[in-house]
Amino acid sequence: MHRVVVLALEGVYPFELSIPVRIFGTAVGESDEPLYEVITCSLDGGPVTTDADFAVTVEHGVEAFETADTLVIPPFTCAPGEGRNWLPEPLADAFTRLRRGTRIVSICTASYVLAAAGLLDGRQATTHWNEADHFQRMFPKVKVDADVLFVDDGDVLTAAGVAAGIDLCMHILRRDHGSEVANRVARLCVVPPWREGGQAQFIQRPVPEPSAATTSATRAWALDQLHRPLSLAELAGHARMSVRTFSRRFRDEVGMTPGQWLTRQRVEHARRLLETTDLTVDRVADEAGFGTATSLRQHLVATTGVSPTTYRHTFRADDHAPVSTPC
Repeated sequence: MHRVVVLALEGVYPFELSIPVRIFGTAVGESDEPLYEVITCSLDGGPVTTDADFAVTVEHGVEAFETADTLVIPPFTCAPGEGRNWLPEPLADAFTRLRRGTRIVSICTASYVLAAAGLLDGRQATTHWNEADHFQRMFPKVKVDADVLFVDDGDVLTAAGVAAGIDLCMHILRRDHGSEVANRVARLCVVPPWREGGQAQFIQRPVPEPSAATTSATRAWALDQLHRPLSLAELAGHARMSVRTFSRRFRDEVGMTPGQWLTRQRVEHARRLLETTDLTVDRVADEAGFGTATSLRQHLVATTGVSPTTYRHTFRADDHAPVSTPC
């Protein structure tokens, strides 16, 4: 079983600390067998203070690093300063215990730890947008992208702030076991099954007034209409708004245009069909609203880097070999 080790450092944020066990701990296979074992450790195996008014007790020390298939580091209380030591000796020693090939994940400002360890040198990475400029000054060898939810760079993955940690864990789950497992976990945890890593962090995005009409009902309706063309005018008509009002409100709520959102939902639906059915590629293209296999191939390659046939073979393989989705 794949072991996920979560490192709780002093001042850890409780919400982010709980994300890995909530997401990975909920994932089960076809026979309800757990797909992951999630354990939490501290550097000395003792209790850890949080940034709230309570501490957490863990049962493992850094010896857990030696058994980790995936290591997750949640954020912790920090006052970023130019002279701060982000990799004290006990933490540096802990990294030497990792086995070769261990997948390493940071959430929010825990990216400072990975950067200080040299794990992000020459790589693309992200962190909380509010710390991005400082992060880049501190670690000029890192290719910082502050405009995304998460970055998947193979064996090292970084997430932006708070809920983006959920998005990244859902992405990893999907990469490991496909969309059916990820969607089941998403339903149980009541979280979005997928938000693409390249989606913006929604910095200072306005929240619609509670009394204002929203596009949520139209989005739900559109998901049942993916097999056919959908025009912007038809979407606006369903929402009983003008095209201009609908487009503006849709972008405020979702962070992208209706056309971009529809394309992503069509790709998502096609991926699910490729993973779970024996429909021909032509039929999948038709069911997902792409019309032709050529159009499906173009969009799937742009999203996953592989063709529909390769994607299907990968996720239908016995070992569930992962396909990495570029951000």
